[in-house]
Amino acid sequence: MTDPILQTLSAREMELGAFSADKSAEETQRWRHWRLSRDHKDVAWLLFDMADSNTNVLSGDVLEELNEALDDLEEKPPRGLAIRSRKSAGFCMGADISQFSKLTSEEEVKEQLGRAHDVVDRLESLPFRTVAVLHGTTLGGGLELALCCDYRLAVPGTKVGFPEIQLGLHPGLGGTVRLTELADPIEAMTMMLTGKMTPDKKARKLGIVDALVEERHVAAAVEAAIKGDIDQSNSGLRGKVLTTSPARQLEARQMRSKSAKKAPPEHYPAPDALIDLWEKHGGDRDEMKKAELESFARLLMTDTARNLIRVFFLRDKMKRLTKTKADPVKHVHVVGAGEMGGDIAGWCAYQGLTVSLFDMEPDKVAEAVGKLSALCKKKHRSEAETRDILDRLTPDLANDGVERADLVIEAVPEKVDIKQKVYEEAEPRLRKGAILATNTSSIPLETLREKLKDPTRLVGLHFFNPVASMPLVEVVSHDKLKRDVLDRAKAFTGQIDRLPAPLTTAPGFLVNRALTPYLMEAMVMLDEGVPAEAIDEVAENFGMPMGPVELADQVGLDICLSVGDMLRDRLDTDMPAAPDWLREKVDDGNLGKKTGEGLYEWKNGKPEKKDKFDSAPEDALDRLLLPMLNACMACLREEVIDDEELADAAMIFGTGFAPFRGGPMNYARNRGFDDVRQQLESLQKQYGKRFAPDPGWSEEGRSRAEEETGAKDQGRKKEGSASE
Repeated sequence: MTDPILQTLSAREMELGAFSADKSAEETQRWRHWRLSRDHKDVAWLLFDMADSNTNVLSGDVLEELNEALDDLEEKPPRGLAIRSRKSAGFCMGADISQFSKLTSEEEVKEQLGRAHDVVDRLESLPFRTVAVLHGTTLGGGLELALCCDYRLAVPGTKVGFPEIQLGLHPGLGGTVRLTELADPIEAMTMMLTGKMTPDKKARKLGIVDALVEERHVAAAVEAAIKGDIDQSNSGLRGKVLTTSPARQLEARQMRSKSAKKAPPEHYPAPDALIDLWEKHGGDRDEMKKAELESFARLLMTDTARNLIRVFFLRDKMKRLTKTKADPVKHVHVVGAGEMGGDIAGWCAYQGLTVSLFDMEPDKVAEAVGKLSALCKKKHRSEAETRDILDRLTPDLANDGVERADLVIEAVPEKVDIKQKVYEEAEPRLRKGAILATNTSSIPLETLREKLKDPTRLVGLHFFNPVASMPLVEVVSHDKLKRDVLDRAKAFTGQIDRLPAPLTTAPGFLVNRALTPYLMEAMVMLDEGVPAEAIDEVAENFGMPMGPVELADQVGLDICLSVGDMLRDRLDTDMPAAPDWLREKVDDGNLGKKTGEGLYEWKNGKPEKKDKFDSAPEDALDRLLLPMLNACMACLREEVIDDEELADAAMIFGTGFAPFRGGPMNYARNRGFDDVRQQLESLQKQYGKRFAPDPGWSEEGRSRAEEETGAKDQGRKKEGSASE
């Protein structure tokens, strides 16, 4: 079926005579990514349609072809030029990051980026009016291309943005100059510093687009723009005042202060580099463009940018895992309306699925509905949108949704007997082809499936708290799981805009297995008298979003204790037992943030920390970090997860592991596996067997693991796979 956008474009092209059998029609076929034609009013239409791709991105060959199209336009100037996309996804998703990641020196970056600057500068200086017609998503280099046009028209639903800061970069194709000239410079800088997308109406208000135009009126609006009948946006008097040197210096100080709180400059240099550009060169377009190019080249060669680009591709790799041929899930039924179950149900409804929610306590179901309403408000959904979302979440006090759902998710407390009782009641009522999933955070599926008559439909879907913020879902399989059930579970995570980490069942799976020794070592340090604030400071200085003590309070001390006890029981590990005082806290109901007191006291959702405290020991970082890395290596060696990339992605998106370091295994590789092993051995001598290095750190251990893996694979091939 043809996309509506493509249908609309084709109809318009025929109406305008854009592809009639004349010379211009032949010219449209000269390029792979662009189509150039003229209508009967002598307006040129340049359509961006990147070959072999569902989306448009700016690559080297795309820009070369654009340059050739500009040759044609300069040789025979039209009355005006309209540029738009033939892709339903939007105008352009930005630069081809894979090409940037292959560059190896600042000089190479400047050379290639300089050629790109020459092309877009030519577009900007064309002697006739130019109009960019935007729809869908316009990001990064795509927005920079649009900013080179005299006018920008946006179809309702358009979103624009500069996400480069999330890759450790800033705009590099003149965007820092053109956006701060066009829009209020403070708003423009905020947009670039946050990397957030701006919806159509706000983009119009900021002056980034000159008019919002319904699709059916695009041709008329383009004609009006070419005639000069649409007012061009500008930043006005306020923009001129804020561009003066004293104003830039004052605003830059405030920007640095705000930025440093979220992105420490020692770890994330791009925000400071962007602020420096505007502070030093704002108002001088030639100097700022030159400085922008040099700054971009420097940033691209930093470890931060390289690692954040790696994270970008890790996210993309996980998204591709959701692209299966499985039927989509339409109705989700959640059993258990506690903190996790209620939030899972709410998130599924928010993402457009029909959801029913059962709990034996009606108040919990009502609380889940209230939290969904609050989420809609936080996400700025309209009253009508909120009403539709809430209508999709049905309280189900009779548990009837079990019989109608495509997917039943069990989210009851982490006790085997309670979960198995849910399965005992639900399994006979499941519809044919329905999936039974568990949100267990640590219990092996071999244990949970013991009383099921048909264990082939049981899969793990482990969400992370808070569900609406944490993008990861551990999709846990076992040796009796059907392949089509696993595929449908992975596809479901894509339906609800989450990222799947496919795992084989094991105690604690991956994230909790790696996170627990990190948290428990913090408890040991507390027991030794190291201040909580000092422990957290060490981790935060490394780049963690919060320290392990604060994180334990966030997760809940009862959950930390339960998972720690389970891993000690089920794994051959010497992880220390929790201190007695921690068990007393849990027994007394002081569980952390959710009760207002734990390892810290919590006020207004934040922990109260001392300003002055003794420093942590010199080896504190390795004591915290290396057990986490050791657990990741064990999971890789045991094939709990397929490869280092997925392990890194799971830890970044499931725990917030310092993204600029590229993940725990990437950090370990850069540090050196031998160094990690030797330091673990040193810590083992000083503190005990809990630091014993996994065999996978040594070349011999890795070779042995690979041989065992090969033997297992051969065995599987001989036996075949009954589950498929």
